[in-house]
Amino acid sequence: MTHYVIIGDGISGSSAAETLREEDPEATITVITDEGEPLYNRILIKEHAKGKLPEAPISIHDEEWYDERDIDLSLNTHVTSVDTDERVIHTHDNGDIEYDKLLVATGGTPTQLPVENSDADGIHHFWTFQDARGIREHAEQSDRGVIVGAGLLGIDFAAVCGAQGIEADYLMRGGRWWRYALSDDGAEIMHKGMREVGVEPVFDSGVDRFEVDDDGHVTAAVDPNGDRYDCDFAGVAIGLTFNTEFLRGAGLEQNNGLVVDEYMQTNVDDVYAAGDITRFYDVLLGDQAQNGSWGSAKEQGRVAAVNMAADDEAEEFEWVSSYSITHFDFPFLSFGHPTLGDEHAERKYSDTEWRRIAFKDGKIVGGVLIGDLSPQSKFKQLMREQRKVADQAEVLLQQQVDLDELAPTQEQ
Repeated sequence: MTHYVIIGDGISGSSAAETLREEDPEATITVITDEGEPLYNRILIKEHAKGKLPEAPISIHDEEWYDERDIDLSLNTHVTSVDTDERVIHTHDNGDIEYDKLLVATGGTPTQLPVENSDADGIHHFWTFQDARGIREHAEQSDRGVIVGAGLLGIDFAAVCGAQGIEADYLMRGGRWWRYALSDDGAEIMHKGMREVGVEPVFDSGVDRFEVDDDGHVTAAVDPNGDRYDCDFAGVAIGLTFNTEFLRGAGLEQNNGLVVDEYMQTNVDDVYAAGDITRFYDVLLGDQAQNGSWGSAKEQGRVAAVNMAADDEAEEFEWVSSYSITHFDFPFLSFGHPTLGDEHAERKYSDTEWRRIAFKDGKIVGGVLIGDLSPQSKFKQLMREQRKVADQAEVLLQQQVDLDELAPTQEQ
């Protein structure tokens, strides 16, 4: 009987556990997590922090879910090291756990700003359900905010401030929000959306240090230019530090995350990885890539489990991810790898509608849609088909995209 062990109970770990039980009904399955509660919806915790949702719909699995599937769930369990030669996991207080096949799905921890007072009371990071509870409670009694981190996670703080009536300054290092994926035209739509909810973008800024009062509570952020921004609430979202410290000496290849192939297999036999923590081989891109979306993590967990239960790797991970933002009066969606590509095509259609497509070697590798999300399925289809369409950008930028207008694919 095979003993599968999964470290991490986010969506990738939970998806893997469910799939393993379907693929191998007789196996022993253990899920280890250092959190104190089972799987919850990381997408919805932002709505909880905004004050829009009670706790009930956010939890996905209770402990009974694991019992019903004969999955051993070990909460509040901290893994200290993994011996891949002996196939043993060492934990802080739950003893040693042996495995036949292992899945690492530990994700990351929000990166702390390397500045003075960055751990002060009132400075928040946004990752766990517990984080969301603290943000909601504090936001409800705050008046002025500062946000740091000009990306997809940072904008969630902007939405929290808008929903909770906190006037905030959004300090960005560059000249626009998410500057690696958006041009000025697209970013300006987002900036306007922020201003409409009381959040003011501040460009070419950042944080040099935080100031605190006698009780250790944040009172201001000072940027590298010396400008001071009063705040009693601060949100920091500058990226993730991957939870791999317990893997020291395990022989696993790392490159800003755990390196896996298209089967989610690491360089060590019978050790797999899934979710945010992976730098995976993207078969559509033809290169290693990373992706932090919920859908991608769930599918990686499923594919890893299928391959763990098979005698030989059976299924490749092929996925076009997407990430949506619904905080403003207009929708926003990024898909694929919008920050990659060797050429781009874009068009602004109105004050709240804009489109940008990224190409690499003539093929679509990602893009951003603001205002009108309807072309997303067609662009994703072209990505999956690996069609070279960069020379027909005009068709792709028409308000109504008709793939029949594209020239037929030439035989290679």
